[in-house]
Amino acid sequence: MAGKLSGRRVAVLAADGVEQVELVRPREALTEAGARVDLVSLSTDPIQAMNGDIEPADRFAVDREVSKVSVDDYDALVVPGGTINPDHLRTNADAVGFVRDFVNRGGPVAAICHGPWILVEADVVRGRTLTSYPSIRTDIRNAGGTVVEEPVVTDQGVTTSRDPGDLDAFCERIVSEFAG
Repeated sequence: MAGKLSGRRVAVLAADGVEQVELVRPREALTEAGARVDLVSLSTDPIQAMNGDIEPADRFAVDREVSKVSVDDYDALVVPGGTINPDHLRTNADAVGFVRDFVNRGGPVAAICHGPWILVEADVVRGRTLTSYPSIRTDIRNAGGTVVEEPVVTDQGVTTSRDPGDLDAFCERIVSEFAG
């Protein structure tokens, strides 16, 4: 995988409450493949990652504030999960607009676990097939998406995955999709 993404810029959009492993593992896979990866958030303050929803994990430095970035700055976008993270993101107009613009531009987008919640908020799941954590599948269906029970799904440039147990397949797929 080394060099496969050389010259590519990837935004990882996350906020407080992000599931640590869903932030770290994709970022490592993308970096190892040669991508330059920026952590983009609601502000430039460090974000608090979690192990599950109740156990604080590490804090991560933020590279850029979402209100100050453009889809033209990046070749691809990743939205990690955790229950709290996408809930923060989907209530922020700049984050929702960034995701909507990215999907509408046709750039590759990936979301894991609860991450697809912001895709629902951005109104970009209609007519797409996705997978996700079970508790948000009704939201996806209500937003016009089709939900399947698979480790990783890519449809019309949007890659989704269910949970941390699928990270190997998710990371392999996003590197492949982002290289294409």
